[in-house]
Amino acid sequence: MSIVAAAEALAPTIAARAADTEAQRRLPADLAQMIAEAGLFRMAVPRALGGAEALPSDIFAALEVLGAADGATGWCTMIAGTTALVSAWLPEHHAAEVFGNPLTITGGVFAPMGKAVVDGDDYIVSGRWPWGSGSANCDWLLGGALVFEDGALRTLPGGAPEHRMMIMPRREVELIDTWDAMGMRGTGSGDIAVHKVRVPRGRSVSFINDAPRHDGPLYGFAPFALLALGIAAVASGIAQGALGDLAALATAKKAAGSSRTLAERGTVQEAYARASTALAAARALVQQDIAAAQGQIAAGTPLDAQQRARLRAAATHLVHTAADVTTTCYTLAGGSAVYASHPLSRRFRDAHVATQHVMVAPPTWELAGRVLLGLPTDIAML
Repeated sequence: MSIVAAAEALAPTIAARAADTEAQRRLPADLAQMIAEAGLFRMAVPRALGGAEALPSDIFAALEVLGAADGATGWCTMIAGTTALVSAWLPEHHAAEVFGNPLTITGGVFAPMGKAVVDGDDYIVSGRWPWGSGSANCDWLLGGALVFEDGALRTLPGGAPEHRMMIMPRREVELIDTWDAMGMRGTGSGDIAVHKVRVPRGRSVSFINDAPRHDGPLYGFAPFALLALGIAAVASGIAQGALGDLAALATAKKAAGSSRTLAERGTVQEAYARASTALAAARALVQQDIAAAQGQIAAGTPLDAQQRARLRAAATHLVHTAADVTTTCYTLAGGSAVYASHPLSRRFRDAHVATQHVMVAPPTWELAGRVLLGLPTDIAML
């Protein structure tokens, strides 16, 4: 079964559990188990390790389906799925150690907020990272860390600080419940922390310095672009779900003192058409850019800075368009949507939290714009 078909098969169960997921403030363990058994946490793991090694276009489509069912569940699957990309960069024995179990769930935070001190063939890692989505269900967690050797920060040839993602067993990581958030409440995105955890050098990965050990088309795609597109896919799914919720409500609800349903009002018709068209256009741009990138990689040509910038800009545009569309749906629904129990309330809050992720937050426009204007730019995070 393809990952898209697997997502579609699970979507009704995920949607039925959305309120429960939000109430628990984490992805329920039994639901995480179902997603693991469906192979959706391993969408980016090489086939040689038992993963799906799916194309970015299929990863995007599967995450849209999950996001439409429930934003928080889609988000947790996206985080687990994209962190599992490190499987293609790890040496064989470490990859087998971490991903050998087909039900393994990974998670963590790419941002280099930790410190890794070189100690022989190991790193001694300490740090604390916010936004550890889905961590409670994980077997392994990663955290980005700056690398220090002999008391000094190691730097790359261009002068930038060296940082790597440290992959650590869950038993050595402290989970700190800081997640009392406006939206994405069901993601359990509390802090994760470690203190002087020993990590073998081979169980760390840099998407900037290291080369993938597998040569499938997925691994020629820009890793950070894949993360941004994953966020965009979940946000797009949330907005599609909101449009569906509003359509269902609008055909039945009548405003106080009116004989017409919301759907029969011209202002609602216009706003709905504009919102659905804006979302369709933003989705089409992303899908076009993904297809172009996949075609170029298949032809054996690496993505250049301009193409990476377009992918990031398209993902950012889709996330913010999705938030606007969800806001429109929430507003048109009127008083029905103000209750926390209403799906549109949850989707509204989830969509706006998605816009705050560093990969698609407003400063990404500046990064993409510098590249598109041909200015000298550090593109390591593109």
